[in-house]
Amino acid sequence: MQNRDAGHTPVTVIGLGLMGQALAGAFLRDGHPTTVWNRTAAKAEHLVAQGAKLADSVGEAVAASPLVVVCVSGYDAVHELLDPLDEVLHGRVLVNLTSGTSEVAGETAAWAARRGGSYLDGAIMAIPQAIGTADAVILYSGPQEAFDLHEPVLRSLGAGTTYLGGDHGLSSLYDVAVLSLMWNILNGFLQGAALLGAAGVDAAAFAPIAKAGIGTVADWVSGYAQQVDDGAYPALDATIDTHLASMEHLIHESEFLGVNAELPKFIKALADRAVADGHGGNGYAAMIEQFRKPVEVRI
Repeated sequence: MQNRDAGHTPVTVIGLGLMGQALAGAFLRDGHPTTVWNRTAAKAEHLVAQGAKLADSVGEAVAASPLVVVCVSGYDAVHELLDPLDEVLHGRVLVNLTSGTSEVAGETAAWAARRGGSYLDGAIMAIPQAIGTADAVILYSGPQEAFDLHEPVLRSLGAGTTYLGGDHGLSSLYDVAVLSLMWNILNGFLQGAALLGAAGVDAAAFAPIAKAGIGTVADWVSGYAQQVDDGAYPALDATIDTHLASMEHLIHESEFLGVNAELPKFIKALADRAVADGHGGNGYAAMIEQFRKPVEVRI
């Protein structure tokens, strides 16, 4: 079902931290009647000056709009605010853009359903300044009917509005998957900067070489993804056995220069397991098999 009045759909934003303020501001810029609420009412002053209505209570804020967007400190805060409302949520679409996990997303979806509301879980892959621009990617998961109904409104928050599917936990899973990517890239850069720093090289001198290397690896991702989905890992560039030799070099250099070698040793330990499982002659994508299974003994 499409919402023909999407251009004027009222929306409520609960939580006015930096991100919440950015969300409300984007809705206002696109002409949506916007109701806001925050524990500290003073944070709403500039939004009220732009035309937002400040609700006196959470219940009044929820009742004001068919679409309610929540962005607070955590899921505990979401429930603290909304649990007492009960039937006020009936017939409304609740979009939770609070960071959390797939487990609590599913629990919150069931909680909203018991109160007669539709629930979309979301993940914001952008900084507050990017909200409402082409650079903002926001992921949503939950009932497609609820997403389709308010998709034109949600697109006010960014051109990268993306629906992932009916599983409420998908947005949180994508979020933490990207966080894993971010930390691994940054940790690799910092390990390299520490190595070069021990030789008197500034991190600024390393940065352009690091960016080029990251770009090269990024070009491999699609091919690796296909191998992972196919369950076949041809050694198109190098085998895991070959990678192991280079990992030894990284460990040696780190220890020789007095740089922490824990990260490269951990990476090599995973590769050693892959070889023990018979993947030494496969391409690096075969390492996915190590990440798919938990381990009982910590390295």
